[in-house]
Parts: sequence; structure tokens; C-alpha cells
Amino acid sequence: MAVTIQWFPGHMAKAIREFEENISLVDIVFELVDARAPYSTLNPEIARISANKPHLYILTKRDLADEKLTRQWLNYFHSQNSAAIAVDAKGKFGVKDILTAINPLLKDKLERELAKGMKPRPIRAIAVGVPNVGKSTVLNRLVKRRAAQVGNRPGVTKGQQWLKADNHLELLDTPGILWPKFQDQLIADKLALTGAIKDSVYHSDDIALFGLEYFVAHYPQALQERYKLTEEDLELPTADLLLLITKKIGMRDDYERASNRIILDMRSKKVGPFTLDTLEDIDNE
Repeated sequence: MAVTIQWFPGHMAKAIREFEENISLVDIVFELVDARAPYSTLNPEIARISANKPHLYILTKRDLADEKLTRQWLNYFHSQNSAAIAVDAKGKFGVKDILTAINPLLKDKLERELAKGMKPRPIRAIAVGVPNVGKSTVLNRLVKRRAAQVGNRPGVTKGQQWLKADNHLELLDTPGILWPKFQDQLIADKLALTGAIKDSVYHSDDIALFGLEYFVAHYPQALQERYKLTEEDLELPTADLLLLITKKIGMRDDYERASNRIILDMRSKKVGPFTLDTLEDIDNE
């Protein structure tokens, strides 16, 4: 039986309080979600605190996700009258792309300020998202320098800081935040597989089994190619499939070490691009 996953260290509680304190200072919320799990990485605490603010959803790590599903998710956010773009760390994007997406949302507000005789000013945005979503990478691209600390693990950014992208955009960077309790452990499994939860919090074999089960159901050919599996192999019980892959990659019966390898292979696209959320997940809520 899989162990229940929970991870909400003290600095996240502090970050939520600071988010509540600073929300009145900004014009818009940039919520970064992982393109591999764009629904599961939506933080209900962010939605609660920023309910009355315009939103730009930035789907990160597009290069690691299923492109067909990424387009579906972008269409979904647009259908909810929200701005949304998808980016990846290696792709070309910048302030102009962001402003093009958000100007329609803020046009009326900025025009009202000018009509009152207020001086033109930069748009102020707060950047929020779950840990390890790629927020610092995106912000560094926008400000054209290494202003935010980057690391391929959750919990790198610990404090808030203002960053100036250009004369039109100022950004408040925040630490990655989760929510105090996962009501659905399936969401926790998805967050763990994509790297939003600290690895020491869960058992690697539980998440490897979850990942294998998902790939067998949705991306079987990618799994076959990566681990030299047959169609008959994919019909094995998931635990037996894990043991078979453990042997195939030369780790004998060290399934824990193999589990870590499988998780890293999936995160780094060595098993191919994937997306864990579909629009049906919304319909099933």
C-alpha cells in the first residue's frame, strides 16, 4: 500500500502569508504550472488569494510535455477567459510575448489611470507556482540575467524579491508553494513524478510504479523503446514490470535504485514527452 504523501515545510506557510500581504501591490498574477500536469499543479491557495486579480497562466517545460495535450490545455485556459502561454527553458520568449498576452487583460485599468492624470508605469506582476516548476528560469529569461536562483529540485527559492524586466514590466519572485494537505493522492503522485515534491518525502518505488502504470496506459511504445520491452512485457502486473526493467538496466534486484532511474528517465524525457493531466480530469471533479 502506497504511503500518503504530504509536504508543507514552514517556509511555504510563510510564503503564503507574504503572498497574501503583497497581492494588493500587483496588477496581475503570473501562475506558472508544469505543462506535464497543468491541472494538478494549479495551487488552490493561489486561486483563493488571487481570486480577484487577472491571471496569466504560464505552462512551463513545454518541451517535456505532450504537445497535443499542451495545445488542448492552452485552449482550455483561453476558454475560461484567462491568458495563457506555454514556454520551455530553451525556447525563445521574452517580455514582448508576455505583454502581448496580458495587455488585453489590463488595457482598461491602465487607460483609467492615464485618464486620471497618473503617469505611465510598469505593469507589476507576482510570479507564483509549485516548487521546481521552472519559475526562476522563466524570470531570468525575462530580466535577461541570472537574478533568480535556479536549481532542478524543489525549494531553491526561499524568499521574495522584486525584479525589473524592462520599463514595462516589474516582477515579484516568490518561493514555490504547495498547499497544506493534498485531498487527492493522485495529484500528490503526479507532483512527485514531475519533481515538485522533495524526493525524500515519498518512496521511489511507489512513484516509479505510478509512472510505469501511466505510461503503459498512455505511452506504451515510448516505454517499449526505452527499456527494450515487448508488448507481452507490458501486460505484466506493474510490480513485475518494475522488476523486469530492473534486470534489463543491469541493476539485478535493486528495484529501489531502478525506481530512481525510471523516475529520472521520465523527468528528463528519456522515455519521451508525456502529460499526466487531460481535460477529462476537470470533468471528473
